[in-house]
Amino acid sequence: MKNTVNLLIAFVVSFLYQAPTSAAEKPNFVVIFCDDLGYGDLGAFGNPTIRTPNLDRIAAEGQRWTSFYVGASVCTPSRAALLTGRLPIRNGMMSAKRRVLFPDSSGGLPASEVTIAEVLKSQGYATAAVGKWHLGHLKQHLPTNHGFDSYWGIPYSNDMDAQKGFPNYRKKAIEDPHYYAPIKQYQVPIISNTTVVERPANQHTITQRYTDKTIEFIRANRSKPFFVYLAHSLPHIPLYAGKQHLGKSRRGIFGDVIEEIDSGVGQIVDTLKELGIDKNTLVVFTSDNGPWLPFQTHGGSAGLLREGKGSTFEGGMREPAIFWWPGKVVPAVQMEMGAAMDLLPTFCSLAGVQPPADRTLDGYDLSPLLFGATDKGPRDTVFYWRSAELYAVRQGPWKIHFITEGCYGIGPKREVHETPELYHLEQDPSEKYNVADLHPDVITRLVAAAERHRQGIQPMKDQLADRIPTN
Repeated sequence: MKNTVNLLIAFVVSFLYQAPTSAAEKPNFVVIFCDDLGYGDLGAFGNPTIRTPNLDRIAAEGQRWTSFYVGASVCTPSRAALLTGRLPIRNGMMSAKRRVLFPDSSGGLPASEVTIAEVLKSQGYATAAVGKWHLGHLKQHLPTNHGFDSYWGIPYSNDMDAQKGFPNYRKKAIEDPHYYAPIKQYQVPIISNTTVVERPANQHTITQRYTDKTIEFIRANRSKPFFVYLAHSLPHIPLYAGKQHLGKSRRGIFGDVIEEIDSGVGQIVDTLKELGIDKNTLVVFTSDNGPWLPFQTHGGSAGLLREGKGSTFEGGMREPAIFWWPGKVVPAVQMEMGAAMDLLPTFCSLAGVQPPADRTLDGYDLSPLLFGATDKGPRDTVFYWRSAELYAVRQGPWKIHFITEGCYGIGPKREVHETPELYHLEQDPSEKYNVADLHPDVITRLVAAAERHRQGIQPMKDQLADRIPTN
């Protein structure tokens, strides 16, 4: 019966969207990926004091996903998951020793991994990465060695390369919701392809420059299919906003930052319309993980979700997500589960190319949901890894926690549960009410699903632990 249903869905989708037969027919893809944006930080997702009219508009014209997940609750592994369609534990991009890559790290995304850019490039796509990379800063790990024709941005988080002798950012942020750190406090470089062209990066103007670089690429490649991955380095702290937006939001500097990102989304969408390619372009907007709560007003909000960045509660890994493609994506509030790892197989389906068949993929083709061919999504399970351990599993509405730990930097401390905790996420999205005692049958089923999943994970070389040798 299930195979029959899948065939019927595929048949219906074939009428709604025909696989492209020539380069001119292949759709364009724009992925806008924020850093540390919380589930409750956009107007369309309920924020009362941050104005996001452009994102609100494309959310209304497209699909707003309410159960969209990332592959990890911190930067590096989450980005690896999006670009490869695979859980980062499968390729060494998740570590028990270091949670992300640092300026002294020697590792990065393995050359053996296949990215969205590499798959699309094989089909004649122009490809560009703009913004924060954080998958290895050494030349062999940069975007231009992972399928991107060009790269312009910072190689890791915007709070790295921090210099001594400056005020403690967290302390100052707690004291002042408008605190602005000196640019020279963070000697983060801007890299063009493989060359450092600016250090320290002028973070006052960086968000608008990311937008400008993205628009420049779109204009230059308007006559061919393209994929641009715009990874904003904000609202990760330290927070910076351009003159046009600084001091304008009721939410303080954090709101200024989000409103500038929103303005950039509007500029990109307007450019697509001006060039007459908006109806052949899928735009996806989401973020890498939840808000960094220890920074209080300089961090975001997970809304009604529990905890934030670094945790495997919903606030750490469930993200706002918007899909926009005029005339193709059916406007809806989508409550089925999706994940950043689903982008690779979805883009492959839309571009008429087979995804890599020589490795385990953790993503699914979401196009039937996007086109309204079905109201039942292909994803029924989410695995929540932290470091190198499976902390939790969601299956349908049920979520089981084997290990719990709080937001990155503030706790609560790690706790291994002899009896796992169980939550019904559709009735209790805030994970307030542990109902494990009421549903032993669900516990048994999810424990078995977790064990099957663990058995399918093969040990890989840890890419995050090794450091550049020092003399």
